[in-house]
Amino acid sequence: MRYFVLSCTVLIVSFSFGQKNSVDLDPQTKIELATHFLTAQEKEGAKVMAYLEDGSTEILKASEGHLTCVYDDPKKEGIQFVCYHSQLEDFMTRGRVLKAQGVSTIEIRKKRKEEIEAGKLFFPKGQSMMYVFDGKEENIDAETGVVKEGKLRYVIYTPYATQESTGLPLSPSAPGMPWLMDPGTHRAHIMVSPM
Repeated sequence: MRYFVLSCTVLIVSFSFGQKNSVDLDPQTKIELATHFLTAQEKEGAKVMAYLEDGSTEILKASEGHLTCVYDDPKKEGIQFVCYHSQLEDFMTRGRVLKAQGVSTIEIRKKRKEEIEAGKLFFPKGQSMMYVFDGKEENIDAETGVVKEGKLRYVIYTPYATQESTGLPLSPSAPGMPWLMDPGTHRAHIMVSPM
């Protein structure tokens, strides 16, 4: 059995920018925002992308590193910066393409499952990490460029894991404790959220 030691932290983030999803934000600022919770070494090696208006993405910083980060989706409520293991790229890209086509979340999950099981869509068999930083849009101070009360959530994909195979509960036993979501499926993952 593998063991995961994770540290959950509530972050206060300060950057100089005008307003959420401003088209005036330069690429370097978007890169800094999308990777602000990573270590200096991980920031250096991360690939960074940003959404375009049609739901597709553009590469802001190319890299062959083990992490891919995506700057905030302008069509989503609040703010969100996501970084994930680069082996999840096919899976994530497929989800973005289907979403841009107007496919529902439930149908996206169904289609990706079918494609993975048919061998048409690559999904890593081992554990894969994803970091999700969320905040409320109203917590952006347009004058100071401070993002307040943001939270960093940890997701560890562990395909087909179950409560029996991990010993994890299927819901958090206490605030901030890890739990297993979607057990027994290709997208089974360990969730760890800050208190």
